[in-house]
Amino acid sequence: MKWLSGFVIRYKKSIIAVFLALTAVSVVLFACTGINYNIMDYLPEEANSTKALDLMEEEFDQPLPNLNVMAENVSLEEAVELKQKIAGADYVRDVMWLDDSIDLRTPVEMQDSATVETYYKDNCALFMVSVEDGKERSAISSIREACGDVAVKFSGNAADQASSQELAISQAVKAIIMLVPILIIILLLVTESYIEPVFYLLTLGTSVLLNLGSNIVLGEISFVTLAAAPILQMAVSLDYAVFLSHSYDEFKRHGFEQTDAIRMAIQSSTKSISASMLTTLFGFVALLFMQFRIGADMGISLVKGVLLSYLCAMVFLPALLLCGDKLIERTKHRRLIPTFGTLGKRIMKVRIPLALILLVVMVPAFLGQANNSFFYGTSESTPVDSEEYEIEQKFGATNSFVVMVPRGDSAKETMLCQELKKLDHVSSVMSYAETVSNKIPTVYLSESIVSQFYSENYARIILSLDVPYEGEESFALVQQIRATADSYYPDQWYTCGQSANMYDMKVFVEQDNQLVNLITIVCIYLVLLLMTQNLLTPVLLILTIKCSIWLNMSIPYFTASSLCYLGYLIVSTVQMGATVDYAILLTNTYQEKRLQMPAKQAMTETLSSIFSSLLVSAATLTLAGFCLSLSSSNEIIQAIGILTGRGAILAIGMVMLFLPTLILLTDKILPHTGLRRRKKKKEILNHEEA
Repeated sequence: MKWLSGFVIRYKKSIIAVFLALTAVSVVLFACTGINYNIMDYLPEEANSTKALDLMEEEFDQPLPNLNVMAENVSLEEAVELKQKIAGADYVRDVMWLDDSIDLRTPVEMQDSATVETYYKDNCALFMVSVEDGKERSAISSIREACGDVAVKFSGNAADQASSQELAISQAVKAIIMLVPILIIILLLVTESYIEPVFYLLTLGTSVLLNLGSNIVLGEISFVTLAAAPILQMAVSLDYAVFLSHSYDEFKRHGFEQTDAIRMAIQSSTKSISASMLTTLFGFVALLFMQFRIGADMGISLVKGVLLSYLCAMVFLPALLLCGDKLIERTKHRRLIPTFGTLGKRIMKVRIPLALILLVVMVPAFLGQANNSFFYGTSESTPVDSEEYEIEQKFGATNSFVVMVPRGDSAKETMLCQELKKLDHVSSVMSYAETVSNKIPTVYLSESIVSQFYSENYARIILSLDVPYEGEESFALVQQIRATADSYYPDQWYTCGQSANMYDMKVFVEQDNQLVNLITIVCIYLVLLLMTQNLLTPVLLILTIKCSIWLNMSIPYFTASSLCYLGYLIVSTVQMGATVDYAILLTNTYQEKRLQMPAKQAMTETLSSIFSSLLVSAATLTLAGFCLSLSSSNEIIQAIGILTGRGAILAIGMVMLFLPTLILLTDKILPHTGLRRRKKKKEILNHEEA
């Protein structure tokens, strides 16, 4: 890397100017980048619900309702008027209510009570509204204004998206604001200058903004990526800056001039920084292979982020250190983090009992994480102070579901509707056969009525379900509806709606799980194999981190709480890629010391010498995860945050308490599992303990 160090030394001021200019441009580009708040847009094209939604948009003018609006203390006549006002609000495409299912000229007391109470109950009217994608927040504001003094409450997918639109950017900023002071404290503890933390944060901030700006090439990113990727990028890449800066300080302490010190620092730290970067990178690369494309969305952002962080650490930070060297010297302070000289001896004394305990614990942890209760979108529990809870208390769960079948056989369509009405939790069925009558030819009715149920090629059946959008009961009902449709129209039916989307999401992310984990392990194994030139060492390192993942993911099972499957899947790869560095550092340090001393002594000194570095890295990732969780109201982002933070703690615990025993047990085997024989092997064997 002589060319790189020479380039940095020669053009240091120009490098700083270019990076700062690119950062300013990135801020503008980020402002022009679209943010997608609808997680269902990331379902694969081959999902039945995705095909159904595309087909319905092509065939029918009336879209599927995505917003429930409850108006309180209104009469039937007022509700009819209110429906017209809601229909006239900005970004509202369609409104469904009781008068679309029954003739209100007939007293409601004489109508089917189940149908009536789906839309009107205790002087409260429930409207099922369709609003434009991306305009959910503006639509809800316009509906409130249109309803005037009438008290209205909202629930449904559009309401969730409106909340995300309102909070996504502010909560992402809040997470970073929470994390930055914590990072400053951590950096003050591990550096010897008050200005160095500023250089680190400037490097991290530049890489994050460059990454956000570069998302313009994607057109848009998901709100999950926006919230989680920047803070995860900062957490996993802080080590790059710390490694290089510490190496620079070390060479300066040995009497090198600043230009020589930075040259030596770049050359000596490139291998360790690159190793750390590559393991993290390939952990994120695995996300690109998810069928549920939100994984690819986040994976692309994190892969770019890691590469840009690496570039900033290797080019931008050295330029800052050179230009700010005098300022660093003037703001020196003593190292504040304590030494851990006796820690290694203490761990070595109890390593065998600890390893046995961990082995015993690992069995229920493995079984527990394999039997978790998952949710796939938002949690099945609804806060009692939410508008959604109030609507559910009044009308029960309100869930619109569409079945589309080929048009042409009215008798078969009628029989299908009758079968669907018999299913538990189907509260109403709207179709031409049910709402009008298949005995009345369509030519005698206005196009506005017919077009609600028939297109040129398809018949549309709209169901109201009284189950939540997701959960075992909801997914079982989706299967029943699809099976019923298939019995009349084999392989010719399409279903869409929030529950259909959630069911398809469940199917695809569960399929993604095994593939993503396999790709993560294989990629990281190959990287470690190239680094260590040993067949067995990568197995020990991956096994250690995998055990920490099992522990992390089993906690929800033993606390009887549901776990977000998307968070589970993403963090499994993030934890593996980001924390395997801890195991690499321990192994590399041990191997160096093993050349000069017996195995137990080498491990004792290794544990004492690396703990402060591991503590800084794990603390950063832990606090970043917890800040992400505390700052967000979205359950997917909360899950990613809490699992990431907890995973870092468990990973450092496993590396310090479990991996040393594995390495010592295999100490005599490791020299024989190398890809090629080395002189070091002979040197190691010469230091065998008696």
